Amino acid sequence: MPNPLSPATIAIIKATVPALEAHGLTITKRMYERLFQDAAIRDLFNQSHHGETGSQPKALAKAVLAYARNIDNLGVLAGAVERIAQKHVALNILPEHYPYVADALLGAIGDVLGEAATPEICAAWGEAYWFLAELLIGREATIYRDLSAKPGGWNGWRDFVVESVAQESEMISSFVLAPVDGGPVLRHRPGQYLGFLFNLPGHGVLKRNYSISCAPNDRAYRITVKREGRADEPAGIVSNWLHDHARYGTVLRAAPPAGDFFLDQASNAPVVLVSGGVGLTPMMSMLETITAATPERPTWYVHGALNGRVHAMRDHAKALTAGNENVRLHTFYAEPEAQDRQGEHYDAAGLISADWLVAQTPREEATYYLCGPKPFLSALVNGLQRQGIPAERIRFEFFGPADELIEEPRQAA
Repeated sequence: MPNPLSPATIAIIKATVPALEAHGLTITKRMYERLFQDAAIRDLFNQSHHGETGSQPKALAKAVLAYARNIDNLGVLAGAVERIAQKHVALNILPEHYPYVADALLGAIGDVLGEAATPEICAAWGEAYWFLAELLIGREATIYRDLSAKPGGWNGWRDFVVESVAQESEMISSFVLAPVDGGPVLRHRPGQYLGFLFNLPGHGVLKRNYSISCAPNDRAYRITVKREGRADEPAGIVSNWLHDHARYGTVLRAAPPAGDFFLDQASNAPVVLVSGGVGLTPMMSMLETITAATPERPTWYVHGALNGRVHAMRDHAKALTAGNENVRLHTFYAEPEAQDRQGEHYDAAGLISADWLVAQTPREEATYYLCGPKPFLSALVNGLQRQGIPAERIRFEFFGPADELIEEPRQAA
């Protein structure tokens, strides 16, 4: 991407890298403290990423550091810009929101660095921020325009009614959502998610993203949600509410499908779909799509669950792959129980490993799609990379900010 920043600004930004390495997380935490003093701005964010783990401040600190390190070579950040733009669209972030972030970030730099935050440094970071903001605003405008122009598309929040609820395991349920207005829905790319806006008694406005777990169609979406933690914890408020209160006729507000993690449907090359736990949701969308549209495509679906009690959509996956020699299904149970029968309910005990994947799948040509908890993804993404699988054939979705997921050499890129 072109770089209109002045040489002086680039030099100043590069010079702040050591300070960001030492104080970046403190700066981003302070930035969010400043930002969230405005309740309307606070409601724009997914607060489940701002709890005790502080995953969003950590992810932002890494992003700011990567931006500073690569300020003279911004092309390497194109993928990150796309991911951020997609997340912003799902949250319905608009151009008028960016000045609030600018004020909070520059204020936080001053608060944390004190006298070291000279007028020159603040001016350089102001220029650098608005350059990146303008890139995001432009990309987001294009995405919004494309979403509204496509059949069934829309911008902002649209009302959907819960058409049916299915319990998939002890902890996971699926919700089929159809638009209240009776119109068609935008066909998503298999792997994408929907952004949701909730206004819950006692909690106020909350935003969440949930992957779509069905193949693209014109009529409805299905989301498949795990009950997380406790109902009084940030990560568990919405998922527990959905499990306890969402029934036939419940109305939910959703943004259009978004996300840069989706199946490449233009290719017929082999694919390996790998999921852990509720990470199966985008994989089921991909698997339904492949078996319906390109059943001849060589496909491996490898899923890991703790045991049969928490293994969601097991029978559905078996039904989709039955009788098709081009689509192979393999299931791992980390801790199988007495009622779990090997060969019937699961194929192997233990965890999915990168070694197993490259030994059992066409490593020279397959693209690996992965989704699951952070330890699962970290082990497999980094493991596949160490096995020599190129980065462009390792694609992954992480539920939340992907801080500290990729080992340093890949992260820098």
